[in-house]
Amino acid sequence: MSYALGIDVGGTKVLGGLVDETGQIVKTARKETPREGGVALTKTIAELAKEFMLENEIDAVGVSAAGFISSDRKTMLATPNIAGWNGVKLTEQLEELIGRKVVLENDANSAAWGEKKFGAGKEFDSVIMLTIGTGLGGGLITDNNLYRGAFGIGAEFGHMRAVPGGHLCGCGARGCFEQYASGNALLRHAREAISAAPDLAKNLLSRGDGTVDGLTGKHITSAAQESDPVAIAAFNTTGEWLGALCASLVAALDPQAFVIGGGVIDAGEILLAPTRESMNRLIPFTGKRPSPVIVPATLGNDAGLVGVADLARI
Repeated sequence: MSYALGIDVGGTKVLGGLVDETGQIVKTARKETPREGGVALTKTIAELAKEFMLENEIDAVGVSAAGFISSDRKTMLATPNIAGWNGVKLTEQLEELIGRKVVLENDANSAAWGEKKFGAGKEFDSVIMLTIGTGLGGGLITDNNLYRGAFGIGAEFGHMRAVPGGHLCGCGARGCFEQYASGNALLRHAREAISAAPDLAKNLLSRGDGTVDGLTGKHITSAAQESDPVAIAAFNTTGEWLGALCASLVAALDPQAFVIGGGVIDAGEILLAPTRESMNRLIPFTGKRPSPVIVPATLGNDAGLVGVADLARI
């Protein structure tokens, strides 16, 4: 059996997984992410890879990380959550340390490819993945090819403009979809729903410390699953914005399917149903053209690791 090694680099952990040709993870190991990042993190990735190589025949190594990566997939241009990696020629450094071919990929692209090859998107040729976590990540596969853009940083759908002059985004712009259709946005929508109907909010607030600031996404999800009206209102608003994003992407890219992943997808149809309704209502020429399906991701937190391991084989 031929194996590829996928390594998923996060802000707190570096997770490695040995992946076979069917997308199955047969072994995992992890190390803590050095707080100083930079050279220390690069060495940590190499050490993890070498540990796998001691006992396994590995053809290639794929590394997935959040940030902007150059079009030749060799340089970390910018990493918002990792110190000391901006402008680092990471592929070259890792290949020298590991002695194997290394493929570097953005985390959202890696997850999208994993779902396309082995998960919810495997029946489709053209797929958009939207990852709804703290922020809103995106990945695009068109005609069975991963789209990266001219400079390697395409498919940043969360940073398309939704509201001119709207909420300030971490990217520096205002009104990005990420501010209206993400985990953080869900919390904002819940706070707004509580303000609009404080008498109905007692059940939801009781799941935290009794204050609005004590609420988490998990609290809102569990309350919505029990039909709490304030929590459901927050999900409906989030789904309305997410559906609006999908409708815009349909007009531009005409995908067969949207795969929705990330932590917020734990709510399942509570989020997906209003998203579908919004998308189908807002698609240009609605009723006169085919509509893509919207399906939940199936690989969970493993999507990026599995995806980048498979990309390393290509």
